[in-house]
Amino acid sequence: MATTVNIIVGSHVWVEDRDTAWVDGEVTKVNGEKIEVQTTSGKKVVANLSNVYPKDTEAPPAGVDDMTKLSYLHEPGVLQNLATRYELNEIYTYTGNILIAVNPFRRLPHLYDTHMMEQYKGATFGELSPHVFAVADAAYRAMINEGKSNSILVSGESGAGKTETTKMLMRYLAYMGGRAATEGRTVEQQVLESNPVLEAFGNAKTVRNNNSSRFGKFVELQFDKTGRISGAAVRTYLLERSRVCQLSDPERNYHCFYLLCAAPPEDIKRYKLGNPKSFHYLNQTNCYELDGVSDAEEYLNTRKAMDIVGISPEEQDSIFRVVAAILHLGNINFTKGKEVDSSMPKDDKSRFHLEMAAELLMCNVQGLENALCKRVMVTREETIIKSLDPDAATTNRDALAKTIYSRMFDWIVEKINNSIGQDPDSKNLIGVLDIYGFESFKANSFEQFCINFTNEKLQQHFNQHVFKMEQEEYTKEEINWSYIEFVDNQDVLDLIEKKPGGIIALLDEACMFPKSTHETFTQKLYQTFNNHKRFSKPKLSRTDFTIVHYAGDVTYQADLFLDKNKDYVVAEHQDLLNASKCPFVAGLFPPLPEESSKSSKFSSIGTRFKQQLQSLMETLSSTEPHYIRCVKPNNILKPAIFENQNVIQQLRCGGVLEAIRISCAGYPTRRTFDEFLDRFGLLAPEVLEGNYDEMTACEKLLEKKGLKGFQIGKTKVFLRAGQMAELDARRAEVISNAAKVIQRQIRTYIARKEFVALRKAATHLQTLWRGKLARKLYEEIKREAAAIKIQKNVRGYHARKTYTKLRLSAIVVQAALRAMAARNEFRFRKQTKAAIIIQAQWRGHRSYSYYKSMKRAGLSVQCAWRSKVARKELRKLKMAARETGALKEAKDKLEKKVEELTWRLQLEKRLRTDLEEAKAQDIAKLQLSLQAMQVQLDEANATLVKEREAARKAIEDAPPVIKEMPVVVVDTEKVDLLTNENEELKTLLKSQEKRADEAERKCAEVQELSEERLKKMEEAESKIDQLQESFQRLEEKLSNLESENQVLRQQALVMSPTKGLSGRSKTAVIQRSPENGHLLNGEIKATASPVPALKDAAEAEQRPQKALNDRQQENQDALIKCIMQDIGFSGGRPVAASIIYKSLFHWRSFEAERTNVFDRIIQIIGSAIETQENNDVLAYWLSNTSTLLLLLQRTLKASGAAGMTPQRRRSSSATLFGRMAQGFRTSPSGTGLSFSNGGMIGGLDALRQIEAKYPALLFKQQLTAYVEKIYGMIRDNLKKEISPLLGLCIQAPRTSRASLVRGSARSHANAAAQQALIGHWQSIVKSLSNFLKTLRANYVPPFLVRKVYTQIFSFINVQLFNSLLLRRECCSFSNGEYVKAGLAELEHWCYEATEEYVGTAWDELKHIRQAVGFLVIHQKPKKSLDEITHDLCPVLSIQQLYRISTMYWDDKYGTHSVAPDVIASMRVLMTEDSNNALSNSFLLDDDSSIPFSVDDISKSMNQIDLSEIEPPPLIRQNSAFNFLLPRAE
Repeated sequence: MATTVNIIVGSHVWVEDRDTAWVDGEVTKVNGEKIEVQTTSGKKVVANLSNVYPKDTEAPPAGVDDMTKLSYLHEPGVLQNLATRYELNEIYTYTGNILIAVNPFRRLPHLYDTHMMEQYKGATFGELSPHVFAVADAAYRAMINEGKSNSILVSGESGAGKTETTKMLMRYLAYMGGRAATEGRTVEQQVLESNPVLEAFGNAKTVRNNNSSRFGKFVELQFDKTGRISGAAVRTYLLERSRVCQLSDPERNYHCFYLLCAAPPEDIKRYKLGNPKSFHYLNQTNCYELDGVSDAEEYLNTRKAMDIVGISPEEQDSIFRVVAAILHLGNINFTKGKEVDSSMPKDDKSRFHLEMAAELLMCNVQGLENALCKRVMVTREETIIKSLDPDAATTNRDALAKTIYSRMFDWIVEKINNSIGQDPDSKNLIGVLDIYGFESFKANSFEQFCINFTNEKLQQHFNQHVFKMEQEEYTKEEINWSYIEFVDNQDVLDLIEKKPGGIIALLDEACMFPKSTHETFTQKLYQTFNNHKRFSKPKLSRTDFTIVHYAGDVTYQADLFLDKNKDYVVAEHQDLLNASKCPFVAGLFPPLPEESSKSSKFSSIGTRFKQQLQSLMETLSSTEPHYIRCVKPNNILKPAIFENQNVIQQLRCGGVLEAIRISCAGYPTRRTFDEFLDRFGLLAPEVLEGNYDEMTACEKLLEKKGLKGFQIGKTKVFLRAGQMAELDARRAEVISNAAKVIQRQIRTYIARKEFVALRKAATHLQTLWRGKLARKLYEEIKREAAAIKIQKNVRGYHARKTYTKLRLSAIVVQAALRAMAARNEFRFRKQTKAAIIIQAQWRGHRSYSYYKSMKRAGLSVQCAWRSKVARKELRKLKMAARETGALKEAKDKLEKKVEELTWRLQLEKRLRTDLEEAKAQDIAKLQLSLQAMQVQLDEANATLVKEREAARKAIEDAPPVIKEMPVVVVDTEKVDLLTNENEELKTLLKSQEKRADEAERKCAEVQELSEERLKKMEEAESKIDQLQESFQRLEEKLSNLESENQVLRQQALVMSPTKGLSGRSKTAVIQRSPENGHLLNGEIKATASPVPALKDAAEAEQRPQKALNDRQQENQDALIKCIMQDIGFSGGRPVAASIIYKSLFHWRSFEAERTNVFDRIIQIIGSAIETQENNDVLAYWLSNTSTLLLLLQRTLKASGAAGMTPQRRRSSSATLFGRMAQGFRTSPSGTGLSFSNGGMIGGLDALRQIEAKYPALLFKQQLTAYVEKIYGMIRDNLKKEISPLLGLCIQAPRTSRASLVRGSARSHANAAAQQALIGHWQSIVKSLSNFLKTLRANYVPPFLVRKVYTQIFSFINVQLFNSLLLRRECCSFSNGEYVKAGLAELEHWCYEATEEYVGTAWDELKHIRQAVGFLVIHQKPKKSLDEITHDLCPVLSIQQLYRISTMYWDDKYGTHSVAPDVIASMRVLMTEDSNNALSNSFLLDDDSSIPFSVDDISKSMNQIDLSEIEPPPLIRQNSAFNFLLPRAE
């Protein structure tokens, strides 16, 4: 597969590495056939040019989901792609139609839930991401469409996940087949429950695996003609029988032997067992136990599994008796007998084991000994009994053990099949093959030879399938493929199985000769196949031989080939065990036909193995195969570890690399035209600029480059091996030349830039130097000017200092003189003021003393007079009190009670009022105190002024000889006293102001608290009112539901409405007087009474009753005939619903016990909506049924007596005929329920609640069901209409880059193509608009319209988002722009449709909107996980973000996805979520439930006024429907 051309310096290649299998690097030197490579690991490697492979540097960072899309289809490319995808948890990858599954060694439940099954159901293979469900769906679809059985071949070494893969396949097939569970267990569960049993008896430890299947299992799921599972079966092939007797170290025998040896003590005692080391069939190796496995626990688990699959305890006991008997048989050793060439049990120990084996098999001990030590030969003349020597007896013993075990295993498989249940009449089946893989150990014996022979057969079948797929691909593309060579391994198969002369034939021939040994056998092989290219002889061995298999060379040791191949069918064994007293053992050996029981026949295991393999291949050849290759990424069974060497070996053994070789034999590289031109268009720009189509452009490009052998298909370019590398080399050369041109220009630009910078620097340096010189000269001039300025300032300073000192001296002298004059003036004025104050205080004291004496005298006089008047009044009151004392006391008590009650009622108001009053009083008091103090102050000031004036006049008039010193002292004391009082008053005023502020603050706080409490009380009162209203509504609903349930419980006791109506008219008639229709004597008379006197009266009553019945039937017929037509709408209200409701209300049908009018209306509705595709009809009836349901919901209530038995006595108004008669006898103008009399003018709220009976309640329930059904039909019709368009909207149509640059002549076509990109979205918008137009034309309530569009937008969100997550080609930048443009169209439509009809439907697209926003955002590597999860995509889960991030690819700008550390953080969070949650599916689920209830409709729809609705002409002409006519004012 390697290429030897176009490897140049700088090429990126893959080279072999001892540790990692392959490592990438860059070629640094080419020396003929040797090249030197600098690897990414830092090593320098010298390799041969023929052993390196080119690397695709433009491969997607997340790998490709189909490895046929790889630019270079070779071993390292495949390995790198698998490793890349495995790192991103993408465990499935296609190679054409082959699925490669890498075991993740962790639970990924989101990959296998029901949502994922629904996504892959019916999807085209390859359309979605690779998955095991896709293979199962392809097999199921092929079986259904082509009517041919299919098979799925699951291969891989143990631990690769074959069992889990098989389980998922059967789960999906059971999901598609849909067979009901049997006894609570589905088909795949029953098949999987048989695994522990089959593993116990068919699995063993090998060199590589502790639980290796030593047989092939083919699970058949059988289907009937309709595609439903009708049965299942487990077919086993190629059981390794020789393992029972011969083992190699460190392997083990079958698990069941060790499980039985670890059984409970009572079982061990019953079977006389012991340590496994004591049995010959187990102690041939040193391995007896498995790490981490308890044989005792596994024994109990196996017992439980046998119970589950239907093996009874007796049969289980028989099975383990046989297993124990085989162990005892192996311990029977033989020695020479008394006769020549005879044998006998060696010792007492052997005799004991012989007796135990006979006891367990329930056969004769002597018969068993004879069967082992003697041989009966039947000839024509006589029967000869021949004794066997010890070696022959040992061989005979081993043959018996292998035969017993093989037949017991077959019986267990047959028992399991009977438990599962097979369908012998099944025409089609899907089989799942789980078989051991290719084996190559250090020591390979006969078992490995048979296993590898099986895999060679399966590989030939696989190669034929792959070659067939290649042929189909070439035929589809219409290219010539006749000369392509088919890679076949028939020569290896001929080497092994050819007759005569094959290895198996030579082995059988050697086994038939008694004196043959393994040495003679190998010498025969060397002579026969000396020149065979697939056979070779190792140099250092005389008994080994090597076969070149498809997966590599395997050397076999022939030492035990002859012993392991011998398998005699001995007639003595058959006769002995057929006569066993144990029915189980006897059943394993049924009687043989007479001709086959005469003598012993030689039978080899190799031949039987070949026959079974041929049977398996015939079964597979009759089916259409599908392949799944399971890969174990590491041997330590840990997640996130990918061992390259281990994986590459499995890919070789699984035939995947062989399939790649087949592809390389033809055209391994295939590219669509647009991809090819995008990548290699730069090799021939003139071709792109020409006016060529894509096919012609590709062909001209290849011809220009001189390539030969390529093929141009209908949609793809097919290149031979090495041509892709050659084109890439030329492309790299073109890119390299372009890079050189760019480098030359850049270097020129850099050199000129440096020169300009240098010149600019020199100029700048000169400028700086000149500036320095100028600054130096300036500094000198500046220093000289500064010296002059300093001198001037110093002289000025000295002059100012002298002047200032003189000025200050003059000012001091003036100040002293002026101060002395001022002090003298002050002293005089102070003395004068003190005298005036003293005089004023004295005069005030004298006046105040006189006032106080006058006030005391007045008070004394007033008190005396009032006391006299009060004593006189007291005497009068005592006289009156003696008469009215008792009454007054009672009155006082009552008044106190009234006052107390009044106080309690108005406590809150009084508190608030008191607080306000207290506040007002405090403020008023403070204001009064302030005013009083102010008045006092004013009076004191006025008095002081007056006294001053008086004192001044007195001083002026007084003689100068008056002594003033005492007066001055007295005036000073008065002044101090007044000053202190003034200060006290000020202090008191301030304290009063503080108290006022404090009171005001407390008052404000109390007021706020009071207001807050008042608000809480108001809120509590409103909540109490709401709770009371809700409680009342719930009580009403509960009573209605209880009544309805009570009615429905007695539905079995009530006859159907149609039968009940006719039956009642025949069995019971109520007698009424002809005047008023009331009961006579209050009784119900039976018409079938045997009394002759009552017969005439009953007939007389029945005649008017029959007339009423006929009349009512005619009216019903007229109503039904009317509503069968489309009678439209009146003022936006459905006419049919209104006349139905008015008629039923007028006839009092809601209160009737028996009537058939409801059934007839329901039948009309059901027949009208049979055509599910007519949205106009469905919308019409949705409008009518919802309106009618609204009227019933607001009018009807369940009757409390509705559940009573119909046999009770009823009044005349309780019967349908009574109500009808009363309705007809009452004129429409006089009734209080007539609609024409304006009974509904006030709307529905003016109607009284009607106690509905059972038929009305049943009608309401049926009507509710029809509303939900019609709603669902309308919603599903719209889903069906837009579903095909959604598949086109998720992925933008591909337009090649070349087609967009082919010249200006196509600019208009490109513009049209760009305009057509949103055509699918516009189709969806058109469908939504037409649908909305239909709903609005039929006046469907906006509430229902909003619900429809909310669910439709949710459906769009689910479909687009799931498709985005399942298709990698959709997670691109350009596709995100395309979907974003389409979503903008939907948003514009929502804006135009208005919120009344769309509601919050736009919010349902939040998942796809955020996902698309993430796709088109720039600089993704700079975004942190917190920004992504909280700002960009808060709705998306970590699983969804992880999948989008790993699948993203930028096809427009070539940018990368989010940073690797963000991906790693997401993976850690996913791991934590998977440990905590049961399911973490990244897919969304579509909700198809009914999103509303009857109460929702009732609350959302407005009141309906039915008074002005005009009835249709058919009703208007009927006088019986006059009550429907609107009455004129």
